Amino acid sequence: SNLGNAFKELGQPDAAVEYYEKAHTVNPDSAEAHNNVGIAYAHNSLGVAIHSLDQHEAALKCFKNALAIKPDFADVYLNRGNVLKDLKRLDEALASYESAISFDPELDWMLGNSLNTKMYLCLWDDVENRLHELTSKINNGEKVISPFPLQSLIDDPEIQRKATEIYAKNMYPQSHVLSIIKPYPKHKKIRIGYFSADFRDHPVSHLTAELYEVHDRERFEIHAFSFGPDTQDEMNLRIKTGVDHFHDVRTMSYKDTAMLARSVELDIAVDLGGYTANCRTGIFAMSAAPIQIGYIGYLGTMAANYMDYLIADQTIIPEENQKYYSEKIVYMPHSYQVNVSKLSASEASISRHELGLPSTGFVFCCFNNTFKITPTTFDSWARILKRVDGSVLLIYADNESAKTNLAKEIVLRGIDASRLIFGEQLPVPEYLARYRVADLFLDTHPYNAGTTASDALRMGLPVLTCIGNSFASRMAASLLKAVNLPELITTTQEQYESLAIELATNPEKLTIIKTKLANNLATAPLYDTPLFTRHLESAYVEMYDRYQNGLEPEHIYVEH
Repeated sequence: SNLGNAFKELGQPDAAVEYYEKAHTVNPDSAEAHNNVGIAYAHNSLGVAIHSLDQHEAALKCFKNALAIKPDFADVYLNRGNVLKDLKRLDEALASYESAISFDPELDWMLGNSLNTKMYLCLWDDVENRLHELTSKINNGEKVISPFPLQSLIDDPEIQRKATEIYAKNMYPQSHVLSIIKPYPKHKKIRIGYFSADFRDHPVSHLTAELYEVHDRERFEIHAFSFGPDTQDEMNLRIKTGVDHFHDVRTMSYKDTAMLARSVELDIAVDLGGYTANCRTGIFAMSAAPIQIGYIGYLGTMAANYMDYLIADQTIIPEENQKYYSEKIVYMPHSYQVNVSKLSASEASISRHELGLPSTGFVFCCFNNTFKITPTTFDSWARILKRVDGSVLLIYADNESAKTNLAKEIVLRGIDASRLIFGEQLPVPEYLARYRVADLFLDTHPYNAGTTASDALRMGLPVLTCIGNSFASRMAASLLKAVNLPELITTTQEQYESLAIELATNPEKLTIIKTKLANNLATAPLYDTPLFTRHLESAYVEMYDRYQNGLEPEHIYVEH
């Protein structure tokens, strides 16, 4: 044991562990040998706790200490990978996840973490095999992937529900730490609480900021429960001003947050995050309010009996698909997606040259996250480029490895890498103005464009989509219907490709569609935030009245 300590001090962890294990073999009752393994676990636990406080470098130091004592500690590699992923050090994150798998191939959720990181990096070497493995393991009830990464991989709402049920049961089962909420007296104003880690410069806030402002204050009292960073950016300050009560619950436990919500007698709790990064599903598992709803940030079922409703529309969840969702569905009359009614694009025109585009030729674009780009979608894009002479594809990638890998993949499909052009991350006004330079937005499948699609349409850029079966794969179709452009919704990859080629080679047809979109924008319900808010409020009133009358939740169809 002392030799182990000495080697540890000398920075030779492998030798240290070897001697600790020998000490344990010689004397299984040796407290010190057990103690050293215990210390490794303590460092790991401390790292997880510190990571939850967003102290990434300090967390990495804890994991380094744990691995110095126990270099084959698979959980530590998993946790370290999570921190590295948050730091956008994706290649290192993937290496850490692969180490975790090598030490423990059956480690919970590990297959999904590794595959999702590969999707961010556009590393598709074994995607097909992994997807078959994922599907069979999910059908087997195994803990292999968390719900969010699955949405970009498999367009099967039944598999998605199964995987989500496994995750919810294991990670966020219903908690009985707090007593059942006794019905509150009927409030003069219904008290709505929006819960999010993203009340800041983030897509969820770019969609919802105006909603909080235009709620009818005669009938509703609006609370925000924020467990994300206090960024003090423009969006953060706008939301703080736009609600009646802003609760910063970053440092509070699930229990204390749920108790705070109960203390203000919140009637309806709206979870804007679901199973996405920095979620706090545990708050809802303890019941923050008598009525709990999932909305906008996470596109699917929570598969948890404590979530009552999910806000969608007839396109997103046709009635025959209700069985894949544990919640009752709130059917909005136009689209499920709220927007702010106005966004300011830069008045200065951006030239093709500034964006690295050739001076002539058709410009396809897609500004979706790289994890949404599947090999199948990329195959389609390559075939489209091949058929449209001189065309280019302008896309967004937030890491250099993805750019390198996508350039390799396009060459493998017989297209010159110079026809794939990477757009940088821009401030919102310039980002919006960039859409004016493109000719057609090509959507991804099975995880569609959401905010990027509504931004593109707002800027007059047609969006071409291929509708699927799951929530995320029907999102762009919902938006296109809400601007009355259903002709851009295709149902197969072949249709998607042929329509893209037709629009790119038939300028008259594209002009007709662009003119129609421009004419529709002024009256499109997609950007009529007060109208959307009235519809949502009528759903809130209906669910509140049902609860007050002792009735169970039921599907709600909001009328125009």
